[in-house]
Amino acid sequence: MGMTLAEKILARAAERREVSAGEFVTARVDFCMIHDIFAATLFDLLESTGIDRLWDPGRVAVVIDHFSPAPSAAVADIHRRIREGIRRFSIAHFYDVGSGICHQLMVEKGHVQPGMLVVATDSHTTTYGALAVAGTGIGTSEMAYVLATGTLWFQVPQTIRCEVSGSLSDGVCWKDVVLSLLGRLGSDFAQYRALEFTGPAIPSLDMSGRLTIANMAVEMGAKFCFFPADEVTARYLRRTRWDGPIAPDVDASYAEVVVLELERLEPLVALPHRVDNVRPVREVEGIPIDQAFIGSCTNGRLEDLEVAARYLSGRRVHPETRLLVAPASRAIYEESLRRGILQILAEAGATILSPGCGPCFGGHLGLLGEGERCIGTHNRNFQGRMGSPRAEIYLASPATVASSALYGRITDPRRVGVAYARS
Repeated sequence: MGMTLAEKILARAAERREVSAGEFVTARVDFCMIHDIFAATLFDLLESTGIDRLWDPGRVAVVIDHFSPAPSAAVADIHRRIREGIRRFSIAHFYDVGSGICHQLMVEKGHVQPGMLVVATDSHTTTYGALAVAGTGIGTSEMAYVLATGTLWFQVPQTIRCEVSGSLSDGVCWKDVVLSLLGRLGSDFAQYRALEFTGPAIPSLDMSGRLTIANMAVEMGAKFCFFPADEVTARYLRRTRWDGPIAPDVDASYAEVVVLELERLEPLVALPHRVDNVRPVREVEGIPIDQAFIGSCTNGRLEDLEVAARYLSGRRVHPETRLLVAPASRAIYEESLRRGILQILAEAGATILSPGCGPCFGGHLGLLGEGERCIGTHNRNFQGRMGSPRAEIYLASPATVASSALYGRITDPRRVGVAYARS
């Protein structure tokens, strides 16, 4: 019997010829990442157990992105402790305040490559599956074990095959694709399963779109999410070949097959307080919003900012709506400056934030007050996530968020239209 991508990668990492769904394996991790919420605690945990050196400091990245820059003296002290830990444990890859969001930096800086097994202290580590990487989030005790030994146990997951065909219509983005799956299948559909995306539409799906979908796979409960390593991957990595497993076997066994026809999709929005509470934008148009947010590890890339700029160019955000924009990395920030994208957004009334997580997780920057509503491109709309538990969060694509910012209420981007065409 052939193997899925999850099975092939875990078999390689466990030094086994083959594995199958349901088995437990001890696997060697290729790379790990820790962000600022957990880094200082992890360093203290290692020291308290007598561990003074890591299994491989060259295979570890630490990122300050959630509280970036520090919003309080207490957080600034945590950052200080993190920097001390970086020196103490000789960690090779450290990204300080303003560098960007951990998941964007991991792919941007080349830390993840097709066929790798990667773990991180963040649930959205499934993002790396856009490059055919087995990426998953783990807890602090598990990460301490990885840092000390370089290994971790896994149960080999079943895999769901997602066959995608057709092309997107005007006003529809790849964020709408994953919202469609959530609304149709639910937030626990892929619980401890892997998702594999395939089909005739995949070769035309750029890396930005793949990263968006893989990022939100965890919102369906997925352990891993995979796209094939193909020509799109090679162009993104500026490589012609790589080592390791990059595609499933043709006779691999799947727990389920899901078919998605892109032509049937329209702009969608996830309503409070669940990611799978999804409705067509046209059905909820007119709901007033106080804040719009474009950014996060889901949709803070150059392509996302450009989509927003196409709708906002020469126009002004509604006077009673705040528009916040947080590029996912410094490189994206600088390239957006060079191309004039940030100028368009700023002239439309947007507030440009430091590269990082920004308002997404409710740590600081753009918190919501009682009764306020925010529509954003981020990945979660749980009650109280962005401030007041009496606030409401709506999730949508960059096109829908930009259009809604213009009118101060949820608006279908097809009604607005773009101000300029993609060059």
